Amino acid sequence: MVTIEKFTERLAAIREADFTHQGVLDYLRRNPVDLDSLDPYLYFCADHYTRNLIQKTRLYELLAICWDVGQKSPIHNHANQRCWMAIAYGRVLVQNFRLLRRDSATHYCELEPTTNFIIDADKPAEVDPEEPIHSVANPSSFGSRAVTLHIYSRPFDTCEIYDIKARRVEEVKLINTTEFGVLTSDLKLEKAALVH
Repeated sequence: MVTIEKFTERLAAIREADFTHQGVLDYLRRNPVDLDSLDPYLYFCADHYTRNLIQKTRLYELLAICWDVGQKSPIHNHANQRCWMAIAYGRVLVQNFRLLRRDSATHYCELEPTTNFIIDADKPAEVDPEEPIHSVANPSSFGSRAVTLHIYSRPFDTCEIYDIKARRVEEVKLINTTEFGVLTSDLKLEKAALVH
């Protein structure tokens, strides 16, 4: 286990040429983060998951995302950027989707679910660049809060959100709950210790 300070120091030392599918996955496997060191970035909200920016460079950004029991993301993409996910606490379920049809002029789209998989402490994963539309969930059946670490390369501030029932897609601006441990909004947040 490494502290988040050591993790970010080592992450920043990865050369751009080595910032690849396997290179970042290997880094995540070799450097599990000590949960206690993440405390400045662990904020939970009863209404939705929280995005907590830890580090940002020209090449990547690192976020801790806090999931209360039963929370999930909308179906979304990552604006053609790479994304790797690791677990600091708990586990999450990732559901991938295939885009069947789209009309950008009318915002119409059709999706179908494809593969899904669980990310736990032993299995970091990358968002499939061939099938980048997905959702992330912490199902109630898992019975625990979860904290995921996300590395996005390169940083981006908008993404597309898909409504599978309404068959609609729209671009939205991404908002961080905290940046570098400082609150960016007045949401009702809970600064809670995790049982571990």
